[in-house]
Amino acid sequence: MPALGLSFANCNISIRMKKITSLLLPVTVAALLLSSYAKAQDNKLVYGDEKHFKNMQQVTFGGDNAEAYFGPDSKHITFQRTDPRKGLNCDQIFYGTIPYKDLHMRYKMVSTGKGRTTCAYIMPDKKSFLYASTHQTVDTCPPVPDKRKLKKYVWPIYDSYDIYVADFNGKILKQLTDTPGYDAEATVSPKGDKIVFTSMRNGDLDIYIMNIDGTNIKQLTHELGYDGGPCFSPDGTKIVWRASRPKTKEEVQEYKELLAQGLVMPTKMEIYVADTNGKNVKQVTHLGNANWAPAFAPDGKRIVFASNHEYEKGFPFNLYLVNIDGTHLEKISHDGGFDAFPMFSPDGKKFIFSSNRNNGGGHDTNVFVCDWVE
Repeated sequence: MPALGLSFANCNISIRMKKITSLLLPVTVAALLLSSYAKAQDNKLVYGDEKHFKNMQQVTFGGDNAEAYFGPDSKHITFQRTDPRKGLNCDQIFYGTIPYKDLHMRYKMVSTGKGRTTCAYIMPDKKSFLYASTHQTVDTCPPVPDKRKLKKYVWPIYDSYDIYVADFNGKILKQLTDTPGYDAEATVSPKGDKIVFTSMRNGDLDIYIMNIDGTNIKQLTHELGYDGGPCFSPDGTKIVWRASRPKTKEEVQEYKELLAQGLVMPTKMEIYVADTNGKNVKQVTHLGNANWAPAFAPDGKRIVFASNHEYEKGFPFNLYLVNIDGTHLEKISHDGGFDAFPMFSPDGKKFIFSSNRNNGGGHDTNVFVCDWVE
C-alpha cells in the first residue's frame, strides 16, 4: 500500500548500543546490563499507557521506513525504505532479521534499486518474496503529485506497478501480474496457497485473489471506491482491508476524476472483512476519517489498524484493536505523531509497526518491534 507520503527529514538522535559481549564481562553482569538497557529502552520508546507493548526495540534509524511485515518464521521481515541521504529517493525493499541480542537489525536492500516499490511479503518457501515495482517501465522514481497545486491530500496509483517474486539477492524470479493498470498491495495466505492484492484492471480499485503462482485470478470486491491493503486471517479463511465508499454525487465525481489522473484521496476509509471467496462482506468500523493498514490479531477474532478518527485535524495517527464485529474498540498506541502499519508475528509473540516516536522532534519514521502483552 502507498505510504502516507509525508515529508521526512533527517533528524535522528538515537544512541546505538555497542555489543555488551565485547566488554568481556561475566555472564551475570552482562545479563543485568542487558536487562537494564531493555528497561531504559522501554521507558524511552513505550508510553505509560501502552500496556500491550514490552521490550520495545527500534530497529531502523533515520529516513522513512514503513510496511514492515513478518515472514513465516516470525524472525525475518521485509520493509520499504526511503532515505535521500543514502541515495534512496523513493521506496526500495529491504530484508532483515529481527534483533534479539544486539538490539539492532541487520538488513539489506533486495529490490532492484530501480523505480519505486511497495508492499513486500516473504513467500512460504522463505527463500523469496513478492513485491510491487515500477522498475520495468522506468529506472528512476515516478513523479509525485503536486499537492499544493491540487490542494488535496492524495496518494498516487501508478499504472506501472506490477507484482514480482524475487530472491533475496534481488534477482527477479517471476512476474505475477502483467495487465494494464495498477497491481500492488499483495499479501500471502498463511496457508501458503493464495495471494490477495489490489488491482485497477477493471477500471476501479478492487481486491483480487490468485493462486501462489499467479494463476486463477478472481475479483473479490465490486463496489465503487478504493479497496486496498488486504491481508488474510491467521487461518486463511478471511481477509481484512480498507475501503473508501463515495456516496454522494459530488464524492463519486471527485473520486472518478482523481482516479482518471492516477490518484486517490485516502481521507475517508473504513475497515471491512469478508470470506476469502468474497462473500459475507461486513463493515467493521464506522469511525469516520481514515481507518487503514488493518491486520488480524493472532486469535483471528480481532483486528489491529491505524486511525486518525479521534482528531478533527486528521493527525496524529494511532493504533487500535477492535473485535471483528466492530465491538470493543481499544486504543493501543499513543504517540503524538504517527503510528501505523501494525502486524503481529505469525507465532503471536511479537508486534511490529512504524512510528515517528524517538525521532528527536523531526520527521523520521522508523520500524519498532516489541513483545506483545495481552
